[in-house]
Amino acid sequence: MIGPPRPLFVLFGSSIVQFSFSNEGWGAILAHAYARKADIVVRGYAGWNTRRALEVLHKIFPQDAVVQPSLVIVYFGGNDSIEPHPSGLGPHVPLPEYTLNMRKIALHLKGLSEKTRVMFLSTPPVNEEQMREVLGVTSRTNEGSRIYSEACLELCRELDIKCVDLWNTIQQRQDWKTTCFVDGIHFSSEGSKLVAEEILKAMEEADWEPSLSCTSLPTEFDQDSIYDLLGLDGNSINVSNLQIPP
Repeated sequence: MIGPPRPLFVLFGSSIVQFSFSNEGWGAILAHAYARKADIVVRGYAGWNTRRALEVLHKIFPQDAVVQPSLVIVYFGGNDSIEPHPSGLGPHVPLPEYTLNMRKIALHLKGLSEKTRVMFLSTPPVNEEQMREVLGVTSRTNEGSRIYSEACLELCRELDIKCVDLWNTIQQRQDWKTTCFVDGIHFSSEGSKLVAEEILKAMEEADWEPSLSCTSLPTEFDQDSIYDLLGLDGNSINVSNLQIPP
């Protein structure tokens, strides 16, 4: 541990998580929003489904860890929803098993500590045409994404877990097919902005105690100092409070 403890946020999931710090991704946006307020750690594994997630769940989130996360944001579902291969191989996980696996993940994470909060991201839509053109694959459908998204949302309602409905939210934007993805599946910078906005909104709305919203958490070492920069008027400027334009 370096310095005083900050809240620890862990992003756990498949490629949507692994790539969340690239291409102006939603993970990077969150890290910027929570600079000097929380530590954000990525545990993303491209291509994984909920079966593989369960195999390592206790290794990534051991119950006897000295420091437990304040928040875990979980995304699985896109690979689970891929259409089954005739061989029986591949990432497809039947819907009932997917729901059961997500339940196991949720209950384990909620049991890490009294202060550990959990947020799920539902399966986002896909642009099937772009996916075929860029990736040359046709094994994932937007309808399949909807079904797994709804299953995730229903489970979160049952377990009282905060969930961001990516499938519906992204499609509320008229030009989502041409602006939100780089390959029909993974987010462009515009798509990531939508995801980050919805996560930050959910954090503000959550009735968690203590609050984990970026507007509620204190800024680390935010006290004014004689070493602060001086403005033209001779008064000190606390640089941590500056708003950098995009």
